[in-house]
Amino acid sequence: MDTTTNEGSIALSRHETVIGAVSLSGDQNYSTVLLPAVVELLAGAGLAAAGIEGYAVTTGPGSFTGLRIGISTVQGLALASGRPCVGLSAFDVRVADGLGLAPTLVVVLEAYRDEVYAAVYDGNGRPTHEPSVEAVGSLLERVPPDAAFLGDAVGRYREAIEARCPGAILHERSRPLAPTLARLAARRLAAGERPAAADVRPYYLREAAVRSASR
Repeated sequence: MDTTTNEGSIALSRHETVIGAVSLSGDQNYSTVLLPAVVELLAGAGLAAAGIEGYAVTTGPGSFTGLRIGISTVQGLALASGRPCVGLSAFDVRVADGLGLAPTLVVVLEAYRDEVYAAVYDGNGRPTHEPSVEAVGSLLERVPPDAAFLGDAVGRYREAIEARCPGAILHERSRPLAPTLARLAARRLAAGERPAAADVRPYYLREAAVRSASR
């Protein structure tokens, strides 16, 4: 399940093969649409909730409200069934769709306030810098001109990226995260990992905003 942005998604996989997916809109209020979407997805696949062997959720960064709703929903399902729950950052999920595109992969996610959530990886998806929240101009000063850019903020900052990185590869249209998340989580569960649902935590990069939201 991914609720990090207004374009959320849920996917169901058998091993690493995605057998169903539902796209969501945060404009519909995730708190009211998530569980009905899960029921719809399971029914379409002819499965009962008891047949699910593990859960996965994107932990952020992203919408504070969306993160809380998505994580708490998946935690509830996993805890109630005693199943493991994999939590992966939206950065790690998004970069998996760009492996091998370029020697440097840059994930840029919309952070608003004229900033992006950014993470830089090598061509094999290994992190090379600490993730950040910053203006896109400062990010572009420290990445090579032939990097590949992925994420929902690519379209908004296309002109700035092309001006600073003329050889860049741009993945402007981002696919829903849940199908990729499902494949990555299935791989981890097949390898024997059994992460506890209670250990999944939201991944925030804006500490000031977190403190303000908690008051």
